[in-house]
Amino acid sequence: MLLASRFGSRSPVLRADHPLSDDQIRAVAPSIFTESAHESRSDRYSYIPTATVLAKLRNEGFEPFMVCQTRVRQEDRRDFTKHMLRLRHASQINGSEANEIILLNSHDGTSSYQMLAGMFRFVCQNGLVCGDTTADVRVPHKGDVAERVIEGAYEVLSGFERVQQSRDAMRAIPLDAGETEVFARSALALRYDNPAKPAPVTESQLLIPRRFDDKHSDLWSTFNRVQENLVKGGLSGRAAHGRRQRTRSVQGIDQNVRLNRALWLLAEGMRQLKT
Repeated sequence: MLLASRFGSRSPVLRADHPLSDDQIRAVAPSIFTESAHESRSDRYSYIPTATVLAKLRNEGFEPFMVCQTRVRQEDRRDFTKHMLRLRHASQINGSEANEIILLNSHDGTSSYQMLAGMFRFVCQNGLVCGDTTADVRVPHKGDVAERVIEGAYEVLSGFERVQQSRDAMRAIPLDAGETEVFARSALALRYDNPAKPAPVTESQLLIPRRFDDKHSDLWSTFNRVQENLVKGGLSGRAAHGRRQRTRSVQGIDQNVRLNRALWLLAEGMRQLKT
């Protein structure tokens, strides 16, 4: 079953419980299949379309389960703008979670090929982005891009053991009420970092579970409650001038990845303090 939702303001995102086809990907992110680089790129720019890299990754056992493309104001950049794929390897699908390789790229010079580690929770259809504990691989548009991206994908893949170790350690760490409040307050500061505009919601709202499985008081459950409430939005709050509003989902690929990684590092910092 396909899950169509929004990844930022009017930016479509498509996630499925089975590998996406090229036609499904093209409908959401045409920039993945563009046949040339943007006219602003010089002759030194090594153009390898993401579609070619995706085909090679599929041959290596990686399959795409999510795709997104940023919305651009300049129409001439629509077919070249930044896009994101989340892929799973056949060896990495297990239990209630799936490890995912997050692949970012553009063909207008705004992004190199970048690969990050991620984790997808089936129970909430929510995708985490892991922080600096695993590989962050960047491949510039120079030389043999496709082969270096494949090498980078395997480098990220090899780091998932550390991700699972961190997850298991977080599950084993209980937090008291004061510690969960500190975690939520720190997360609010990551999301709403403008001192002139106070956060529209409270720490206690971030800690409200959206499902029974997240009611536990361990660090992993706390992290997941906070992450989902911040990223997905929909919480009832008040703006600085007092008007009632609902919090928005995090807009844009860069903002989502940045906040997700910061939250992961926050949880990792709490884990290290508690062990």
